[in-house]
Amino acid sequence: MTYVMFLFLIGLVMGLVAVASNPSPYFAALGLVVVAGMGCGVLVGHGGPFLSLVLFLIYLGGMLVVFAYSAALAAEPYPESWGSRPVVMYMALYMLGVGVMSGFYWGGWYEASWMTAEELGEFLVHRGDVGGVALMYSLGGGMLIISAWVLLLTLLVVLELTRGLSRGALRAV
Repeated sequence: MTYVMFLFLIGLVMGLVAVASNPSPYFAALGLVVVAGMGCGVLVGHGGPFLSLVLFLIYLGGMLVVFAYSAALAAEPYPESWGSRPVVMYMALYMLGVGVMSGFYWGGWYEASWMTAEELGEFLVHRGDVGGVALMYSLGGGMLIISAWVLLLTLLVVLELTRGLSRGALRAV
């Protein structure tokens, strides 16, 4: 399990480097999906499978909206990919910075901190994230309803802004 968590964390850092170094929204959105998947894998490894699932679904839904909106506004005929020279230079610089910082903090990390929640599974009666979900739905029901209305209002505002060529607010773009 330690090696799986190590791969999740390496994938998380590589995805963050891919997002930070790429100016094109197409490839940056793909990097964000990779980062979301790897981060949710880290959450699953440390004992939050339900939180990970909910976070992944909500994040991917939001990323779909943001990606569609940014791709519509920044339509490039030839976007820069991960193989172009400036993007490779940025990725190399970011990875060098990550290597320097991990070398600086390497002495403070111990193997005991890599222990996941599943190692002590026989001592658990119920999962902590499931109890948090029950509390959210019992005492936080009003906030969930307000959040749903805010999301619906945001969707209607975005649809009104991008409605069409003749009537939308962004027709000059």
